[in-house]
Amino acid sequence: MNKNAIIYVAGHRGLVGGAIVRQLEKAGYTNLVTRTSRELDLRDQAQVNEFFEAEQPEYVFLAAAKVGGILANDSYPAEFLYDNLMLEANVIHAAYKNGVKKLLFLGSTCIYPKHAPQPMPEDSLLTGPLEPTNEWYAVAKIAGIKLCQAYRRQYGCSFISAMPTNLYGIGDNFDLEKSHVMPALIRKMHEAKQAGAPSVKIWGTGTPLREFLFVDDCADACLFLMQNYDDAGIVNIGVGEDISIADLARLVAGVVGYAGELVFDTSKPDGTPRKLVDTSRINALGWRPTVSLEAGIRLTYDWYREQLDAAGVRGVG
Repeated sequence: MNKNAIIYVAGHRGLVGGAIVRQLEKAGYTNLVTRTSRELDLRDQAQVNEFFEAEQPEYVFLAAAKVGGILANDSYPAEFLYDNLMLEANVIHAAYKNGVKKLLFLGSTCIYPKHAPQPMPEDSLLTGPLEPTNEWYAVAKIAGIKLCQAYRRQYGCSFISAMPTNLYGIGDNFDLEKSHVMPALIRKMHEAKQAGAPSVKIWGTGTPLREFLFVDDCADACLFLMQNYDDAGIVNIGVGEDISIADLARLVAGVVGYAGELVFDTSKPDGTPRKLVDTSRINALGWRPTVSLEAGIRLTYDWYREQLDAAGVRGVG
């Protein structure tokens, strides 16, 4: 990509999109185009077509999506399926119509079957039933992958798809009702430390294994793929190793400086025993992450405290 190329980052206010913008700016790309959801409703085909015709982006990072945890997926299945189908179809089709040179579609590892082999290779896609708690989102993401492959096959479009593992980092959501495990643990440990609480309660047994990738590493991988990969096959983005929830909780407690007891509530569900992606494809291309888990947690915690400070929340030290 030429440094002056017009690059559209869809979903720039989200966790991944924000990191992609930071990575592009860091790499010297100066002609970035963004729109908030209020400025451009990606579910509206007419608006999307008008935007592409006016801006004529040469490269597109499609990181926009309706996202949420298990409760949200279960409560709003229609919105999770419809909204994601519409926005990805509109952007991908407009990219084709307006001659976009290359598009990167961001999926999710929830596309893989519930009982996929571990680590999960890319070719396990569509080999078994999905995890029911997020199947609506997963089906939409699978449709996006197949749409990219279809436009490549029929029209020769350079559309590629990447599947990031569990992400965390700067710009994360720390709302305990909606957040994922990493930001939830950081917030719980921080608040317990501030309150002098003797213990912190953590859902489940602590035995499930999860993989965590710092979001700026994910953005680095996206830029790497945009510059070095052009094939129909999907590509996993991950670290290739996992950690138990119990060990993660201890690591977060250490970074935050919380010395109380960690109590595991075994009446709460554990979820999938293990969720790890096979990263051999992207590693063979020459990419590996650079931010260690502890360093990433520290960066995320520092950012979280800055947000609290900016919001005037007392006791953020």
